[in-house]
Amino acid sequence: QKLDVYIQSRELAVAVHRAGIGDSELRDQATRAAKSVFLNISEGLPDAQLGVRRRHFTIARNSLCEVAAAVDLAVAIGALPVAAGGELVGRMQRVAVLLGGLMRA
Repeated sequence: QKLDVYIQSRELAVAVHRAGIGDSELRDQATRAAKSVFLNISEGLPDAQLGVRRRHFTIARNSLCEVAAAVDLAVAIGALPVAAGGELVGRMQRVAVLLGGLMRA
C-alpha cells in the first residue's frame, strides 16, 4: 500500500469517481474500469509467480485504456469538461508509466 503505483492507481479511481461524467453509461464504464485498474494492480503486486503478476498487470493496462477511451468520449460529447478530462489524462499517464515498469520487471 506504500508503492507509488498502488497510490496513483487508487487516486485515479477516486478522481474518475468524483469527475461527475454527465453521461450515465460512460460514467459507469469509466468508474468500473478505473476500479479494475486499481484492483488488478493490487492483486498482482503480492504474487510471486511472474505469469500471474503479468496477467493482472495486463488486465490493469487494458482497463486503463478503457478509462482513457471513456474519458475521451465523455469530453468529445460534452459530458465532461475539457479541463477535468485533462486532469484525468495526467493521472492515467502516471499510472501507465508505473504499470509499464511493473510489466517489464
